[in-house]
Amino acid sequence: MNTSRILMFLGAMLLGTASSAQSSDQASAASAPAAPAYPCENDERFKEFDFWVGEWEVRTASGQLAGTNSVRSEERGCVITEHWRNTAGGTGMSINYLDRTTDKWVQVWMAEGGSQIIISGRLTDDGMSLSGTLHDIGSDTTWPFRALWTSLPDGRVRQFFEQSNDGGTSWVPWFEGFYSRVEAK
Repeated sequence: MNTSRILMFLGAMLLGTASSAQSSDQASAASAPAAPAYPCENDERFKEFDFWVGEWEVRTASGQLAGTNSVRSEERGCVITEHWRNTAGGTGMSINYLDRTTDKWVQVWMAEGGSQIIISGRLTDDGMSLSGTLHDIGSDTTWPFRALWTSLPDGRVRQFFEQSNDGGTSWVPWFEGFYSRVEAK
């Protein structure tokens, strides 16, 4: 066999192998199940914070009305939004989501008074436990901050926030609220 026939033969073999591999890849892709159109709805991890979803009246530990909170699951379960109004009329809102790149829940909070909270963490045996920072825009001060939401047996949710004034060595309460569901109007 001369050199040109050998090259033609090898070229035909390589083309046949590549074509066969391409057909095999196409068949595998065709037989693989399609990704769900709304993946958050089909992933149980995105439902871990749903115990906080609802329309709420929020009271302090002493029973004093602190405000109301509307917490909603949106974007087909991909995000939880919070809209807070305290008894003096002050407002704030947060966006909460499961970051699948870190596998942590994230909350980003902003209030009209200039407080910013960016915390992340996981669902634990005690509840949704997130930590990070609290920043006050007015004073340009940042503190370590942590939060815990606990679903209580009576249907309420306890929200407990703490900040550290010494870099995380000790913690002081920042807010404790008990959420009771209210009927939507």
